[in-house]
Amino acid sequence: MPELPDIAAYITALEARILNQPLERVRLGSVFLLRTVDPPLAAVEGRTVRAIRRIGKRIAIGVEGELWLVLHLMIAGRLHWRPPQAKLAGRNALAAFDFPAGSLILTEAGSKRRASLHVLRGEEGLRSIDPGGVEIFSTDLDGFRAALTAENRTLKRALTDPRVVSGVGNAYSDEILHAAGLSPIALTHKLKPEEWERLFASARSTLTLWMDRLRGEAEIAFPEKVTAFRPEMAVHGRFGQPCPRCGEKVQRIRYADNETNYCARCQTGGKVLADRGLSRLLGDDWPRTLEELENLKRR
Repeated sequence: MPELPDIAAYITALEARILNQPLERVRLGSVFLLRTVDPPLAAVEGRTVRAIRRIGKRIAIGVEGELWLVLHLMIAGRLHWRPPQAKLAGRNALAAFDFPAGSLILTEAGSKRRASLHVLRGEEGLRSIDPGGVEIFSTDLDGFRAALTAENRTLKRALTDPRVVSGVGNAYSDEILHAAGLSPIALTHKLKPEEWERLFASARSTLTLWMDRLRGEAEIAFPEKVTAFRPEMAVHGRFGQPCPRCGEKVQRIRYADNETNYCARCQTGGKVLADRGLSRLLGDDWPRTLEELENLKRR
């Protein structure tokens, strides 16, 4: 699922192509993509794009008249930049957003249709879909700690819960925890002050590193191959490969639809996390599907 650095890269690429440009037409390849009826989709056509922003893991495109198109790519949704009036070819093509210079195409791999499009009105509309997680670059250490300790959760769950932290998911939570040298199953109510400092600093530095890298790439070419598995990552998606810090093999935890990668030497005192107690802990702490987790809303 595209996370904060990936969404930032998309926004960089879109700003160069569609900001201050008229949205001529929206074509749907799947009626199930659109999740709202008022305002109607036709209301955005012919209006000029005035803003592009991120709402959690969503991309919000604002047009004249305070209307917003909000895209949630979920797990397999991806964006592509094509020549003007490009055809919606194949069952994976869900929508086309036509601009004078080209068409923004939304595709979704696989048979499940999880990606969504909302048409919303004004700031109140945007707030209605914001899960409410804290923005790591808009808060301080105290605000970050307060958000993650509102409930006693594992660090992995707290970092990926959209009501707790905005924009972070499975991939970058693994990278943040590895950088901080903390166990994914450490409980938020048991962290020491110095561990909170490491976690907050690692969250900012890890996300900054990847945002800068992916934005730089997006300035050269549209990000056509957004993926959660990158060879430069320290642990995510690198099960069985050497940890770049200590050389030990990267371990993993599998539960339901979720997988966590970590280094036992660097993060868990050498303990491999694979026992019945762990399964019970995750069963109490973790939704069974990524879709269920992503759909959590602020109380």
